[in-house]
Amino acid sequence: MTEPCIQSPDHSRVRRWLRPVTLAAALALAAITAGIPAPRASEERSDSPKLQIIRDVVYGHKDGMALIYDVIKPPDPNGAAIVYVVSGGWVSRWAPPEERASGFKPLLDRGFTMLLVHHGSSPRYTVPEALEDVRRAVRHIRLAASVYEIDRERIGVFGGSAGGQLALMLGLASDPGRASDADPVLRESNRVRAVVAYYPPVDLRGIVGPSRRFPALDFDAELAPTVSPILHVSDDDPPTLLVHGEADRLVPVDNSKRLGAALEAVGVTTETVLIPEADHGFRVAAHRNQASAAMVAWFERHLLSRGRSVEGEAR
Repeated sequence: MTEPCIQSPDHSRVRRWLRPVTLAAALALAAITAGIPAPRASEERSDSPKLQIIRDVVYGHKDGMALIYDVIKPPDPNGAAIVYVVSGGWVSRWAPPEERASGFKPLLDRGFTMLLVHHGSSPRYTVPEALEDVRRAVRHIRLAASVYEIDRERIGVFGGSAGGQLALMLGLASDPGRASDADPVLRESNRVRAVVAYYPPVDLRGIVGPSRRFPALDFDAELAPTVSPILHVSDDDPPTLLVHGEADRLVPVDNSKRLGAALEAVGVTTETVLIPEADHGFRVAAHRNQASAAMVAWFERHLLSRGRSVEGEAR
């Protein structure tokens, strides 16, 4: 289960996008005031329209290791944000955000702030553990919303394959946080406003167990329902877009068809885009572009209007 191929990075353009960070001190002060670690910002300079990149924000720790996300802010932010779950086969591969930035150009050009979330990676960690990580990341992002100058009630989430499964779990099985918890991050909701998932596995009950290819699936089968999006559909789920190739040989297209039908049945705003001849990963440019256009339109539709508050709606 691979990460989606969004848009091939053009490294020659990346450095031109980075803008000098003159607000680093203000961000640090705001972060301290919010009770969260102060982010570190890149300071590469250019005379062209630029991005601001805040690297390696620590949202938690596990087994002595930091859990991180990167923030990519466009030159003209619209106040909404999109969490991208970095996950393929539940492996969360790190890469410099400066190199990844051009892959998100369609979203950045429209003013969306991107947050690239890394979870504890397979083979060391399993799917339920990865889910807990990304839930914590969203709580941390909501807590730090004023630091990144984003609206905590206009956060969407996007992922492909394993990342799509995790994105769907964030959307369909959120919670309001624990108000009495000593950890300020855990007091926050992990609710998101909109979801986009490319070729996601939606029911893990039949595939959990020892696996050489996907060791993250080697966990107690009794936990499979807790990480299967198809089992968490309810009428208060956020708007959800599913995009799947009809020729997917790794995650059959029936996964998105079934979930889309289940969401429709309870009245959730949803759409399923099926791309003829497209295989897993959308390696063909035409398939990738069709998926990207649908994703951008979905987030514009559901994140750029204020709508109802998501506060207190988490299950």
